[in-house]
Amino acid sequence: MTPATPRSWTTGVGPQAPRRRGLGLRMKLTLSYAAFLFVSGTGFFALVLLLLRYLPAGLLVTVDGGFAPSRRDLMDALLPKAALGLLFFAVVGLAGGWLLAGAMLKPIGRIHEVALAVQHGEVDRRIRLEGKTDELRELADSVDLMLDRLAAMLEEQRRFAANASHELRTPHAVMGGMLELAESDPHAVDVPHLLRRLREVNTRATGTVEALLALTRAEGARLRPEPCDLAELAEEALGAQRDDLAARGITVLAEYDGAPVEGDRILLTQLVGNLVRNAVVHNLADGGELFLRTGEQPGAGGAFLELENPGEELSPELMGRLTEPFVQGRGRQAGPGKGSGLGLAIVSAIAQAHGAVLDMTARPGGGLRVRVTFPPAP
Repeated sequence: MTPATPRSWTTGVGPQAPRRRGLGLRMKLTLSYAAFLFVSGTGFFALVLLLLRYLPAGLLVTVDGGFAPSRRDLMDALLPKAALGLLFFAVVGLAGGWLLAGAMLKPIGRIHEVALAVQHGEVDRRIRLEGKTDELRELADSVDLMLDRLAAMLEEQRRFAANASHELRTPHAVMGGMLELAESDPHAVDVPHLLRRLREVNTRATGTVEALLALTRAEGARLRPEPCDLAELAEEALGAQRDDLAARGITVLAEYDGAPVEGDRILLTQLVGNLVRNAVVHNLADGGELFLRTGEQPGAGGAFLELENPGEELSPELMGRLTEPFVQGRGRQAGPGKGSGLGLAIVSAIAQAHGAVLDMTARPGGGLRVRVTFPPAP
């Protein structure tokens, strides 16, 4: 079997042909230092020779009748010294340039070493260059910050994959158990009850899959901006929850002021809808209240949407994780009607795509206050 030919890859442009090895950066710097010294020395000796041309070519007789060296004598004496001087400059330039370039490029070697380690899966490696701040250390700090964010994203993806597999495996296991139980004793099966339970579990699994797709679309969204009003979107979202609000006796205290934004209307509708639904579903008890405000930021400009609802006591640790997938007020959701646990994660992704700030704080006595602030519309 013929071994595969190694190829280099660059993101987004496909395979590239292998590049021929050229001079290293250290050698290039060394040659540039040596060339600089050699050219400088050559210029200096050329200037001296130019000045010697102003001397007479013949013998010079001094005032007291003695003789002084002529131009030819000085040039004969200078040229061998000039050749040795240029050779000295070349040797010093090569040796000194090699050492100096090595010292200057040492941080780049450290960056390259860490980059290779990360390429092979060691995402916990960091550069952490010491010393005073300069361009290379700023570059190293930027790479370290990028690796920190990369590690956080990979960890979040691992948790997301584990939670998603658990959420999708559970309803299938439940349906499989119900079907096995029905097969073991078909005559004792309450078929309408079994079908109803299967439909409930299937609806929950379908909702989780749809929420996962919505989260993926929100995180990789290509915005189609158009003028929107958060007040209008909030009224539409409350209208969609009218039946649930009436059935639970929840009172809505709304204050609508014009809140113009520039964004993708479909995604913004989903953002507002998820926030309203989250406030309704996780309201503390029937007969509770829901506060909703929209308006424009005074002074700085930009629109905002604010919702507030009573509910469970939320710890500071949990507040920092509410926008993670499959996390709700009690950590992980349990039971029907509690949603997929992806609503706030989708809200966070849509807000980030629009450059908005999502601020969530725990209410005194329990519940949640959510405020989304958008940048000024152009």
